[in-house]
Amino acid sequence: MFVDRVQIELHAGKGGDGCSSLRREKYVPRGGPDGGDGGHGASIILEARLGVNSLAAYANRRLYRAPKGMPGQGALRHGRAGRDQRLFVPPGTTVIDADQGFVIKDLKHHGDQFVVARGGKGGRGNAHFKSSTNRTPHERTAGEPGEARDVILELKSIADVGLVGKPNAGKSTLLSRISSARPEIADYPFTTKHPNLGIVDVGDRSFVLADIPGLIEGASAGVGLGHEFLRHVERAGLLVHLVEPAPTDETDPIENYQSIRTELSEYDQSLGERDEIIVVTKSELDGARDVRDALQTASQRNVFLISAMTGEGLDGLLSEIMKRVDQRREEMIAAGEEVTALRPTDRDVEMSHRRLPPHLAGPTTELSNDLQAKDFESSAAKEES
Repeated sequence: MFVDRVQIELHAGKGGDGCSSLRREKYVPRGGPDGGDGGHGASIILEARLGVNSLAAYANRRLYRAPKGMPGQGALRHGRAGRDQRLFVPPGTTVIDADQGFVIKDLKHHGDQFVVARGGKGGRGNAHFKSSTNRTPHERTAGEPGEARDVILELKSIADVGLVGKPNAGKSTLLSRISSARPEIADYPFTTKHPNLGIVDVGDRSFVLADIPGLIEGASAGVGLGHEFLRHVERAGLLVHLVEPAPTDETDPIENYQSIRTELSEYDQSLGERDEIIVVTKSELDGARDVRDALQTASQRNVFLISAMTGEGLDGLLSEIMKRVDQRREEMIAAGEEVTALRPTDRDVEMSHRRLPPHLAGPTTELSNDLQAKDFESSAAKEES
């Protein structure tokens, strides 16, 4: 299940209370105060991580509560601090304050993280309050409550290229042909109910392609699920506009193209000015070339003609897309922006610091059927001699 917007309630952990205690031990007169401090409450941290593709994990759970800190004890024993709770979200998630409506943080890249709800500080034990004039204090402080807030998590797909067009224009078919993604495909409109992402490899380079559900007239005003779909196009640096040469509703392909362009501009002016590649799909149909020529004249741009079924024109289209994606990445690097990693293997994986078992550590890692422990002994003897 694909979920791109959820509202959750977050409660950080309460700090543990300080302890009021006096040392009572045989042969130790006037032991004095020995109450320990309470442990700090756990915080809740939101972190963007590759491999997390949806907010579905938060769809059926409303409340998240972090562990609290433990209270202090006598003999100057401090309470245990709560362990911070990490919630993983997809890169491209915007965190919005549900009460005020402002954006708290935009987690665009893998590894972006921040403390969304901070845990309360632990209370102080009575050992903190001893002085030359107050040798047996009974004062202590209670732990502070943790922060609590309602947030909205809104996912805007991170993609280099966004496929846009009318329903049934062939976007899902094209995505399945050039990537490993397997979106639902059928011979009726509105088959795609949510964005699908695929990684397209072109030689030793690659880019992320997003299949956006079909747009209709009035999408910029929220007709249908217009706002829900258009939100995922905002981050795409390049738009590939697919035009069906023979729509099933018998509308004019040129008017359909202009209608989608209008909806993009009305939703966000920057979308109307974004780099675009125009593609006429289903070249195996009669009249596809005539539509390509007419659209080329109307837009004053080069228009590609492809067929996802036969593979005609796909190589030229992919080369042009990769060329423009590379240009945009170079511009981003020159501007000091970070280029988003596509796969977990594209980044440095942080290995956990855990102890390896004996058979995986030290000289024994080299043992095999051909290399036994006795061979090590003979080789060591030869080196000594």
